[in-house]
Amino acid sequence: MTDDLKTRIEKTIAQERVMLFMKGNPAMPQCGFSAAVVTILREVGTPFGSFNILADQDMREGLKAYSNWPTFPQLYVDGKLVGGCDIVRDLHSKGQLAPLLGPA
Repeated sequence: MTDDLKTRIEKTIAQERVMLFMKGNPAMPQCGFSAAVVTILREVGTPFGSFNILADQDMREGLKAYSNWPTFPQLYVDGKLVGGCDIVRDLHSKGQLAPLLGPA
């Protein structure tokens, strides 16, 4: 991965405290897993930013290497990877997601 791409990924993650890299956008998710995470984030009531990884091949491939996580969506909170759909669902079902997403 180039330094430029790494910098672009880090700047994108830092745009919002809660950042979701997903297929599509929150208004029109393009996969069920992305839709599920958007639904959970809205249910919790947390504002979040999003990035459509389908629109940027370099970001999509670079983010997989950056996070060492091969699939999307990827949820970041305070610059750290929380995980994908299964982890977000699990945290939400255990009541652990809302406190994680609460005020920094």
